[in-house]
Amino acid sequence: MTTAPVTDQHRLLEVQALDTRLAQIAHQRASHPAHARAQELSTRLADVESAVVTSRTAVTDLRRELTKAEGDVEQVRARAARDQARLESAAVSAKDAQALTSELEALARRQGDLEEVELEVMERLEAHEKALGDLTSARDDLLAQQTEAAGVLERALADLDAEAADVTQQREARAEGLDAGLVKLYDRLREQLGGLGVAALRGRRCEGCRLELNPHDLARISAAPQDEVIRCEECGRILVRGAEQPR
Repeated sequence: MTTAPVTDQHRLLEVQALDTRLAQIAHQRASHPAHARAQELSTRLADVESAVVTSRTAVTDLRRELTKAEGDVEQVRARAARDQARLESAAVSAKDAQALTSELEALARRQGDLEEVELEVMERLEAHEKALGDLTSARDDLLAQQTEAAGVLERALADLDAEAADVTQQREARAEGLDAGLVKLYDRLREQLGGLGVAALRGRRCEGCRLELNPHDLARISAAPQDEVIRCEECGRILVRGAEQPR
């Protein structure tokens, strides 16, 4: 038979309440909505960052392509200008003039084709630069939201940590000097029974499992010495008799 002072058994209920609060704080800390918000923003930011890199690469490639297209057009223009200058000089024969005229016509067609390519590349570049600008703005907005969310999470966790520290101090104060055997039993039961090792007996009901005891068990409990540590026949938790009714 395990025994412990009645006052210790009642104080154990207070310790249990504080342990329960610590468990709740730990759960709140791990499952705080700010965690989900931070994760959501991190995922979105990673997607946008990837899109920014892809878009920036496309813009770089198109700028390179535009430079080449401009160079091709300029090369044809320069060739046409040289041919035109030769044609306008008095030093060419009629045969050369005819050849130069044919070449100028071909260069004009070639220049037109190249200018169409240049314009098409310019239009694509403009569209990609706009997309890159939009993506960059979206990324900057997400970064600002992420910074804000990180601050919200940090403050929330700090508040919970401060409360946990205060509750821990209270718990240590209430547990100090408790019967060692009672505490050992309580700790073992808490580990086995989901964190709840002791409960009050209120009327016929165990506040741990919420089940009512049968008349035989109640009679046995009533007849037991006050310092005997009673266990619930249903859930196995320590039952504390004579606990105050909840307010």
